[in-house]
Amino acid sequence: MDSMKFRTEIDIKPWSEPIDYSHNIVCLGSCFATNIAEELSRRKFRVVAFPTGILFNPASIAQSMRQMVAMQTPNAEELMDVEGRYVHYNFHSALGRDTREDTITTIGTALQRGKEALESADMVIVTLGTAWVYRLADGGAVVANCHKQPQRLFRRELLTVEECVAQLEEIVALAPRRVLFTVSPVRHVGEGLEDNSLSKAILRVAVDIVCRRNAVRVAYFPSYEILIDDLRDYRFYAEDLAHPSRQAVEYIVEKFCDAALSPKTKTTMAKVEGIVRAVNHRPNNPRSEAYRTFCKAQLRAIAEIEGVDLSEEKRAMEQMLQINL
Repeated sequence: MDSMKFRTEIDIKPWSEPIDYSHNIVCLGSCFATNIAEELSRRKFRVVAFPTGILFNPASIAQSMRQMVAMQTPNAEELMDVEGRYVHYNFHSALGRDTREDTITTIGTALQRGKEALESADMVIVTLGTAWVYRLADGGAVVANCHKQPQRLFRRELLTVEECVAQLEEIVALAPRRVLFTVSPVRHVGEGLEDNSLSKAILRVAVDIVCRRNAVRVAYFPSYEILIDDLRDYRFYAEDLAHPSRQAVEYIVEKFCDAALSPKTKTTMAKVEGIVRAVNHRPNNPRSEAYRTFCKAQLRAIAEIEGVDLSEEKRAMEQMLQINL
């Protein structure tokens, strides 16, 4: 008798060229890219996340990469005052400052950080959130962020598959090495569930076309499918029923690591996670001899791991030993 199945688990083949701790990773795109970047950073991979801010659609991601590569800092006249902060339609509000000069400086620093990260990137992970875009009603340019301006200033539009393909091809051209696309599993409920489904379908078709055209260095990771088809339960969503829960994010990243990492890197990662947990552990008595022995054991474990930046953890253990003196 065949064993009974109660879920449809997605089979993800191991990558032929796995990533390891020597690789530089850049994460761009929607808010789900934050989850991926945080989980990889927590495991001490070399990650730079969205230098110019969160971006949801392919056109804005491509535009951001063009600006980073060419160091296209906007003119001060292009900024607008929104509730006492100067911001730009192509950049996240987090880069806004109280003066035009400070905003331009902050944006320039972000672009430089992004340029340097892209130049050294072994992999660019691009998380696509939506195919819906907002264009300026007067000029027609796609904006990356509406900055809560009146709806009448914009024209909402759904990118076609062909338009998405063109933007994704540019992203691939601007990336120096490998590119990994994934579609965010976050439901954009503000668009309406029907429009959200249509948007995700367009993104998925466009990504598939680009992956087939650039099979040597472009791949797809099924974040969207893992949450929708594998986990498939509201208990794996946050309270807003749109974003994945912490448990779901960890499961998706675990699937990513299973496919993307070599057995050797997985072994190293397990050791790194053990050290990070140990350093974050708060003892009942930090001055005890037992805890002093514990700190020394962690320092020995850190010394045995090569190619991983555990300097922060090393300092923490050394400081705890100083307390014990």
